[in-house]
Amino acid sequence: MMLNIFKKLIIMTIFANLLAGCASTSQPQISTVPQVDLPKFMGPWYVIAAIPTAIETEAFNAVESYQLNKDGTIATTFTFNKGSLDGKMKTYHPRGFVVENTGNARWGMQFIWPIKAEFLIAYLDDAYSKTIIARNARDYVWIMARDAHLSDAEYAALVQKVADMGYDTSKLRKVPHKLK
Repeated sequence: MMLNIFKKLIIMTIFANLLAGCASTSQPQISTVPQVDLPKFMGPWYVIAAIPTAIETEAFNAVESYQLNKDGTIATTFTFNKGSLDGKMKTYHPRGFVVENTGNARWGMQFIWPIKAEFLIAYLDDAYSKTIIARNARDYVWIMARDAHLSDAEYAALVQKVADMGYDTSKLRKVPHKLK
């Protein structure tokens, strides 16, 4: 039991350190959407593709769910199967902190206290059905949608948006999801 807790703590510490890197100064800051209706943004988002963090390199069926707390923080649940569509279920519970005066589009995502990783809502369609979460360091990015599967055209359009932000899209990993 203690060994599992210790392993999780080490993984979370590594993950937090990876996310805590400084933003790149060689590229312009990534623009966020002007305004996010937080209640509308809450709920489950399927991770369609990502430039993954260390814990996500073998993620299948990845889903990030958000719930707005009364204190304004965001309770987050990130779940995925490790290694295969039927692999062992992994669950993480970071907490989001909305940065004031950013139209709710800039958050700090905290996996381990006191580190808050940059979380930028860089794209969000009008229907709140597709989003891109980015970082100025351009080290990680997440393409997410309310549905686990996008058409090839929808996916290509989102990948182009990621490229336009200055990311190396050859590093994107499409996340497999079970067909329903």
